Amino acid sequence: MVCPETSSDEPLTPAGRLFLQPGTDLVIHCIIRGKNPANMDAIKSAIKSSLMVQHPRFCSLLVRDKNGFEHWRKTPIDIGQHVIVVNNRLDKSGNFIDQTQGSTTTEEDDEAAVNQYVADLSVSSPLSTDKPLWELHVLTAHKCAVFRIHHSLGDGISLMSMLMANCRRADDAEALPRMVPDKKTVIKGEKGRDWFWLFGVLWWFLKMVVFTLLFSMEFVLRSLLVPDEKTAITGGDGVELWPRKLATAKFLLDDMKLIKRAVPDTTINDVLLGMVSSGLSRYLDHRTPNVLHEGLRITGVAMVNIRPQPGLQDLSKLMKSNTKARWGNKFGVILIPVYYHKGGNDPLEYLKRAKATVDKKKHSLEAYFSYKIGDLVMSLLGPKYACMLNYKLLCNTTFTLSNVAGPLEEISLAGNPLSSIKVNTSSLPQVQCSNLSLIVI
Repeated sequence: MVCPETSSDEPLTPAGRLFLQPGTDLVIHCIIRGKNPANMDAIKSAIKSSLMVQHPRFCSLLVRDKNGFEHWRKTPIDIGQHVIVVNNRLDKSGNFIDQTQGSTTTEEDDEAAVNQYVADLSVSSPLSTDKPLWELHVLTAHKCAVFRIHHSLGDGISLMSMLMANCRRADDAEALPRMVPDKKTVIKGEKGRDWFWLFGVLWWFLKMVVFTLLFSMEFVLRSLLVPDEKTAITGGDGVELWPRKLATAKFLLDDMKLIKRAVPDTTINDVLLGMVSSGLSRYLDHRTPNVLHEGLRITGVAMVNIRPQPGLQDLSKLMKSNTKARWGNKFGVILIPVYYHKGGNDPLEYLKRAKATVDKKKHSLEAYFSYKIGDLVMSLLGPKYACMLNYKLLCNTTFTLSNVAGPLEEISLAGNPLSSIKVNTSSLPQVQCSNLSLIVI
């Protein structure tokens, strides 16, 4: 939409402009499953009174001035334009079922049908710029809603913080969900430090510098020159236009905690990465036996929140322009290498390798470096070249990893208790896109 600029228009951030380019036009899909059938009157009433429609990003049109620069322009919200109701039941292929013939479906069938619906949306239905860039698809027969939000509106931390601010605890309709507490580093000892402490600090700083230099150089080379070797799961130019398939794998948190205790100081993220690397090795061994060489590297792209405060944020702070925990896209990228091993050796070995890799990444400033590089390219060369750099990085790697932690107890939205929340994005130039949503509800 090309319009003359007005004084009230707000320019997009560099990251927001990046996500509107053809090669990185990303839409976030949040699949929310309820325990009870959807009450459309309650849903529309909850949206009208929610914090979401008060946020400037959710009640603004995307407009471009005569020079091609994007701006946000405030506009009245018509809820009817954003809420799309699908009453008919879908089958596993995403086709409508003739309900007059009668049919029996299981929970797995429901999930497969919703997954296929979202997979089809991700390649066939971009968000219209004639209204603010979000939609809510309510699949009444599946007790499910699909929240579609353009990535230019915010990142996972911003949007999940918004969602949690509109949810309530199932056992207390007035209370906000309690989130997983962030661990704080405790420095032991008194104020007086000895020479051993100083040596430890210097050694820690030296490792940070070395890891940052190594990983930053690797990031540049991987972005421009060095692609992963071709495998059965390699994507590349044009793959984002292919038909997609969205699948769900469920793991008990108690089982992951049991695995976590097998290796000292391991985190849930380490366990998830170990599971992914082990699973990819087994899959490749099944698809292409005796073809790949031992130790073949497969590179993943992981998103890292670089706000000063980790985890989900207080929405009131996110909406303030003068706070460091600001709304928007505030994340960097790190490269996560995993390695193919024939026969899928001891699964705990994958976990140990994952932990060693993640520990080194945490000790570097790679995420901040990637954020600053993208910001610099956007500022100096414009969104076209920033998009080319980002697209090249995705084509040279194999899969994407992201995960979001959830609340500690059961929650409800618009009075409907929720059974699960899953998050995925629209098509990327990668065959394997693993969005790991750890939602504890």
